[in-house]
Amino acid sequence: MVGDTNLHMESPSSGNIAHNLKQRRLYQVWKGGNKFLCGGRLIFGPDVASLFLTIFLIAGPAFAFCLKIYLKIRDGSDDAHWYPVLAVGLTLTVLDLIFLLLTSGRDPGIVPRNSKPPEFDDAFDMTTPSMEWINGTTPHLKLPRTKDVDVNGHIVKVKFCDTCLLYRPPRTSHCSICNNCVQKFDHHCPWVGQCIGMRNYRFFFMFISTSTILCTYVFVFSWVILAKNGILKSMAHDYLSDFLVIYCFLAVWFVGGLTAFHFYLICSNQTTYENFRYQYDKKRNPYNKGTLQNICETFCSSIPVSMHNFRSFVVEDEHMTVESMTPNIMEGMMSSKEKIDIEMGSMRAEDGGMPIPKLLQNFDFDNFEHAMKFEDEEGQSVDEEGQPSFDPLYSIEDDVKDSARTSVATVLNFHSITEDEKKETLQSSNNGANVGEPSERPINADGTNAIEETDHRNRSS
Repeated sequence: MVGDTNLHMESPSSGNIAHNLKQRRLYQVWKGGNKFLCGGRLIFGPDVASLFLTIFLIAGPAFAFCLKIYLKIRDGSDDAHWYPVLAVGLTLTVLDLIFLLLTSGRDPGIVPRNSKPPEFDDAFDMTTPSMEWINGTTPHLKLPRTKDVDVNGHIVKVKFCDTCLLYRPPRTSHCSICNNCVQKFDHHCPWVGQCIGMRNYRFFFMFISTSTILCTYVFVFSWVILAKNGILKSMAHDYLSDFLVIYCFLAVWFVGGLTAFHFYLICSNQTTYENFRYQYDKKRNPYNKGTLQNICETFCSSIPVSMHNFRSFVVEDEHMTVESMTPNIMEGMMSSKEKIDIEMGSMRAEDGGMPIPKLLQNFDFDNFEHAMKFEDEEGQSVDEEGQPSFDPLYSIEDDVKDSARTSVATVLNFHSITEDEKKETLQSSNNGANVGEPSERPINADGTNAIEETDHRNRSS
């Protein structure tokens, strides 16, 4: 109780620090769009609600079919022949639901995020023909948008992920729905409410193939039930069998076509994402090892261990730092002058004053001052390599001339104003009269009027 009292008596800042450093589990501070159940043991996508609809569409007709078979067995009509039908129907239904949950409730292969972008040395050492740079807000951080990676003797381009702050491994893509980079990303399935990737693709294929078998099974035996007492006569009063026939006929086209398509992808070692983008139409697939080896790789290889332990304890403050790095990538990369300029610009905008223009906020003052140090004897600005440094749309000589002309005119005008003030003071003291003409006179850019008036006053005096 004493410890609790002391905690309440502490200052608000110390309470905030203690709160920020509170240890929580990783799934409680997870930045992605996933939803967790059972204390982080099950991970789902943000659209997990669609999973309940899928379960209803599978379990409803399947259990209705099994219930009808059970009622036929209880009536005592050919009960010995319908026991296997009931057992197989229940087995297929349970297996289908298990594969559905294994697909939806496990980590699909999420790649851990980085807390900061890659090091500059690593970025500059990369050889890439891409001239597109990321994070061009300031010149301090220049990372190529893509880089080349060798995969089985083939050059594959991998992209930089602005959200996860990493170069995605080959066959990895960022899911905009779950907000995660997923290894061997296939697609995001709304029916299971989860991304389909390296760690759950096997279960996804088994789910859709089992659904195809279950639909075919129910469709066939529903026809058998109708045909036993005459199709037309049975269809007139057996409405459940009629519904199952129509429902399974429509569903088998969807899940059956999906199963056939993914079996083709497995045999050619492609993903849905790669197939839709036509990446291997004009070049050889570097991942294709032959039909048999591709099938063995999908069904017989070991599933990689998840890169995350969602039940592990993390310091919330550290994880929140990782989260806040995404929108403020350049916060730790700017010089102090750039930070002051940007912060002052935003503060002035909030105060209602005139904000610093964006061009000046991003202007590199350090490099500008450094470049001004290198000037040759002729007055031409050069860089460290001795090459002229100038703006092709701006004339340096004209600028120097304009500056000198303006300075001379300003000095002459100042002397002219001084002489006028002295003369008018003397006249006012002697005659007691008001000043007859203004003290300031317009001048041209070259200062000619000021020079003529000064010479005239000198002659008069």
